[in-house]
Amino acid sequence: MSAVEKKAVVLVSGGLDSATCLAIAKSEGYQCYALSFDYGQRSSSELTAAGQLTRYFGALSHQIIPLGIGRLGGSALTDHSVDVPIDGVVLNQIPATYVPARNTVFLSYALAWAEVLHADAIFIGVNALDYSGYPDCRPEYIEAFEKMANLATKASIEGHPIRIRTPLIRMTKAQIVSMGTGLGVDYSLTVSCYQADEEGRACGRCDSCRLRRMGFANAGIVDPTQYFFSPSLT
Repeated sequence: MSAVEKKAVVLVSGGLDSATCLAIAKSEGYQCYALSFDYGQRSSSELTAAGQLTRYFGALSHQIIPLGIGRLGGSALTDHSVDVPIDGVVLNQIPATYVPARNTVFLSYALAWAEVLHADAIFIGVNALDYSGYPDCRPEYIEAFEKMANLATKASIEGHPIRIRTPLIRMTKAQIVSMGTGLGVDYSLTVSCYQADEEGRACGRCDSCRLRRMGFANAGIVDPTQYFFSPSLT
């Protein structure tokens, strides 16, 4: 199969990491099929950002799948009775923003679409260094899912295994920002904040905002994020 014919399903949330993943897949010669989810998250503006990013990178298709995860509760991102933490990342503690089984559900949909498309890979922007402690962002989880996926799919049984690509998994946020900038990512299109407003403006206080700001600062690159609250890294 030629490089031009390679296909990948890319999970695009609208945030910094998924935008960089999309840029990497594109730079490696993949025909990109973007997949996003409306799962009841607080920040619906991230889906607007996802649409802008897929158009910016010329994805061949962009699907937004509605899911009812938010109806189950259990996360500050889907349950408005639970406050989004704004006091910084607490080491060795999974934060209230963890959404139970989210990446497992997302990857399952991506796997199904990859089979339909006869795609070679699924790209997901999980990170095991500068992240908030989510268990479904760890390398061992991704390895286990890929093994399961290639036991469960017709494509694999017929000799065409699907790879789960995680190019950012061992990178710092500063390294991600630097790489994405080099690949032409317009980070002003992205929304990382857990509680961004309808215009995509960030709070500057949640874990995701803090990690993003530190990433740009450590990379020596201007952060184009617009805020509705005065940002702080303290």
